[in-house]
Amino acid sequence: MKALWRSNSGWSVGEQNSPSVSMCGERAGLSQTMIPKIEWPNGKQFAFTIFDDPDFDTAENVATIYSFLRDLGFRTTKAVWPVRGNGTPTIGGATCEDEQYLKWILNLKDQGFEIALHNVTYHTSTREETARGIKTFHRLFGHYPHSMANHVGCDEGVYWGNARLSGLQKIVYDVLHFGRRNVHQGHVETSPFFWGDLCRQNIEYVRNFSYGDINTLKACPVMPYRDPARPYVNYWFAASEGPRVESFNDRICEVNQDRLMSEGGACIMYTHLAAGFVEGGKINRRFKSLMERLSSMNGWFVPVHTLLDFIQQVRGEHTITRAERTALERKWLKYKILHTNGRS
Repeated sequence: MKALWRSNSGWSVGEQNSPSVSMCGERAGLSQTMIPKIEWPNGKQFAFTIFDDPDFDTAENVATIYSFLRDLGFRTTKAVWPVRGNGTPTIGGATCEDEQYLKWILNLKDQGFEIALHNVTYHTSTREETARGIKTFHRLFGHYPHSMANHVGCDEGVYWGNARLSGLQKIVYDVLHFGRRNVHQGHVETSPFFWGDLCRQNIEYVRNFSYGDINTLKACPVMPYRDPARPYVNYWFAASEGPRVESFNDRICEVNQDRLMSEGGACIMYTHLAAGFVEGGKINRRFKSLMERLSSMNGWFVPVHTLLDFIQQVRGEHTITRAERTALERKWLKYKILHTNGRS
């Protein structure tokens, strides 16, 4: 029986490489969830991609990394800020109003990289500013963002901070973050920062939890998923955490690469490629050798939205249950408490 699958070049029809799915239990993951064992396109044994935020970006400091990734055959996802803010960011970087940076980003898009959103700029934006930023994104790239991630310190975060959690998990989160500012109102209809309806209209996938497992699909087997309690996001996805070069390298070490392949899994690395991956014009030696090794393995290296589209096409649309959501939240909180001191 023929089926459709999607690659960088679009949807194709095939028999031998058609997507199929079998289900197997996972004791270490969500106890009530079955993990999809996916047959990846073209006989690939696993999937790997990166979601890279623009934090710390300049027009120069990430170009070397992307040339390296391109030459190895990776096509990943680069998030941007389409407009320059007027305020002071918690963490800043280049925006698409930087002519040289925009030229480079457009070149990335032409090479097959996905351009995504990291809020519309590097600090809090009102609804009107967010709407303008989304329109600017469409004007620059010819489409609305397929995927996005909330940026730290932006009050218009959609279901961010303690709004990511429910029940007891929300209480624990608030205790961990006692005394810290926690204003995230992108989903609050009465707020001047509300833009949830625009998110739902224009963006398909939004990142939520990050875990310490290279196999993101094992950590979050229900992704991409709808959450009835958070209706302004169409679909949520998870990620494997590696915000800086040291943690990224730890996550994709040789043993983990081999396990990802043996499990037939999928990894979405969440990171900031401007955070120490290149120093003195040279790519971090450990990162370079790990990525070269990974590229030589039989993996499917596509952007985030292509990967999520494929998983959903194989499995069908999934609406998360209360039990599944509770399991994801508790797993995330445990990871944060043990490994990141509660950092979001």
